[in-house]
Amino acid sequence: MDTNKTAGTLLQTKQHYEILDGLRGFAALAVVTFHFMEWVYTDSSQNFIGHGFLAVDFFFCLSGFVIGYAYDDRIAKMGRAKFFISRMIRLHPLVVAGSVLGLLAFLFDPFGGHPEMYSTGKIILTFFCSILMIPLPVIADRGFNLFSFNAPAWSLFWEYMANIVYGFVLYRISKAFVLLLTILSAVAICCVSYRSGNLLGGWSGPTFWDGCARISYSFLAGLLIYRSNWIIKNKLGFIGLAILLLLAFIMPASPKWNWFAEPIIVLLYFPLLIALGAGAALSPGLKNICVFSGKISYPLYMTHYAALWMFGNYLTNYKPDADHLTLIIISGVLLLLGASYLVMVLYDIPLRKYLTEKWKQRLASNQT
Repeated sequence: MDTNKTAGTLLQTKQHYEILDGLRGFAALAVVTFHFMEWVYTDSSQNFIGHGFLAVDFFFCLSGFVIGYAYDDRIAKMGRAKFFISRMIRLHPLVVAGSVLGLLAFLFDPFGGHPEMYSTGKIILTFFCSILMIPLPVIADRGFNLFSFNAPAWSLFWEYMANIVYGFVLYRISKAFVLLLTILSAVAICCVSYRSGNLLGGWSGPTFWDGCARISYSFLAGLLIYRSNWIIKNKLGFIGLAILLLLAFIMPASPKWNWFAEPIIVLLYFPLLIALGAGAALSPGLKNICVFSGKISYPLYMTHYAALWMFGNYLTNYKPDADHLTLIIISGVLLLLGASYLVMVLYDIPLRKYLTEKWKQRLASNQT
């Protein structure tokens, strides 16, 4: 038996839907913009991208579709351990990078912050919990986020949970049972939205279980789309679908109607966009943009928030005028794109390649 070939086959991933890759990057950019703007406008009704946080639900739905597409037909052969290791190699290097950047921003923020208020032991414990994906909402200067040094990691925590449930349960259950679970999760989404008035929760201790409802529905919906082959052939292309996705993020935020409008977007609109994105034809000239957008999406999402805390402290202490704010935000988004690209090419890709090769070698040695 050619063990190297066998190991390589197990590690191979299928080709991604390129338009969906492009939409994932577009959604990541929307999240970054939203995070800047929520510092500027604490009243979401004044924020032009006040529903940018719903990009997380789009990520969850896309993840369910992609995991089903990539692993449904091979997880039984590759085994749970190999599945979990492959997901760890894919996801965890940037969890570590985001935590390190967040710690550095906490300790050396030139515009404010109070690291002296926290003991060395508490800071070290918080940092290691962040690296190990253990929720610990104890840092007041970080808004009591589940992961104080990298706020967006809350969604990665639930992504990990979804991968674990998939590896033990979801890959082997019938489509009918997935549909039942999806319906039950939809009820949970509606309850969360009605109780809280929105779907913004999941990132903090008090809203911890809101994150469970959000990942449960969207991940299951994405998985159901794949297994049901609900792919809608269309000619919208990447640009058309990006515009449709943008409409969800810039939908006016209204405290009176968010509880109703946001579940509609999550329960119906995002799954529809996934089905359309999987069935759309990509113009050859946009292929490279979509591929790059997909590659940069996760590094951008997992490394940007350290700069956002510094931006928030600058905004609070210096109160720049509107012109300066506009320049800072546009420059900040561009700089974060550049920084995430460097993280990707200098750290994430080489480290994942190294870990993958080590794993392949270990698989080969175990089979000889």
